[in-house]
Amino acid sequence: MNLTVKIALAGFVASIGFGPVSSFAQDTSCTCTTPYQGAANSIGSIGRANGDVLVSQAAGYGPAKAGNALDFGSRIVVGAKGAASVNVGGCNLDVPANTSLDISRVENNICLKVVGSEQTAAAVSSEHTGQIPPGGNRSNTPLFIFGGMAGAAGILAATQDDDDGGAVSP
Repeated sequence: MNLTVKIALAGFVASIGFGPVSSFAQDTSCTCTTPYQGAANSIGSIGRANGDVLVSQAAGYGPAKAGNALDFGSRIVVGAKGAASVNVGGCNLDVPANTSLDISRVENNICLKVVGSEQTAAAVSSEHTGQIPPGGNRSNTPLFIFGGMAGAAGILAATQDDDDGGAVSP
């Protein structure tokens, strides 16, 4: 195999191994979309918050209350024994138990996305609350870098051509 093919193959393997995973898993579908009017202070508010309901604030998450202001980047997390509703522009949404609501800007629109219970458990992780997770803050990035390098080296070693023309050494 010639050198050009080897380099192309190694580059392809490296791009897959080091590519951003979030771009594959990201879903931009909105539960409700409303035009952004350039609001002065906030873009909406919590209409009702009953039971286990948290809202993102400047210092992390805190208990949600009716009337709390919402803005881009706000997240409402509803626990098993809670329910909430929000009023943002033309969107009046109920947020049921075991779900969360994320508010973002998509072009010139406000996007409200209700995330189901299978993803809500990860919605309030230690990075959002500021708490230190049990076992410390470990990163798997070095492991992935080493694994990618080892995989690329293995491919290069397996495809190496000795260029001896098939001759047997004496």
